[in-house]
Amino acid sequence: MRVQPGARRTELGGPVALAGGGAALKARVTAAPEGGQANAALISLLARTWRLPKGNFEIVSGRRERTKTLLIVGDPVALEARLARWSLENEARDGR
Repeated sequence: MRVQPGARRTELGGPVALAGGGAALKARVTAAPEGGQANAALISLLARTWRLPKGNFEIVSGRRERTKTLLIVGDPVALEARLARWSLENEARDGR
């Protein structure tokens, strides 16, 4: 994940290229990057967007950085289907 704290609105966008290669999903949160507020806002955003319990998400690296790696707990087949459905809906909405 690539997170932009202090944004004008909270939203989950599509993939963005990372400087060192690879890609990540872009998330914007209005919360400040202080005291874990932006991390909590990110988890709330992902839980709401993908309709999963907040407890299913864990930031495993990047707690104090904009680029984060998350662990999502759950049935892998169901998670893959849910994320694929979201990706298709996101592409259709953004006209990609």
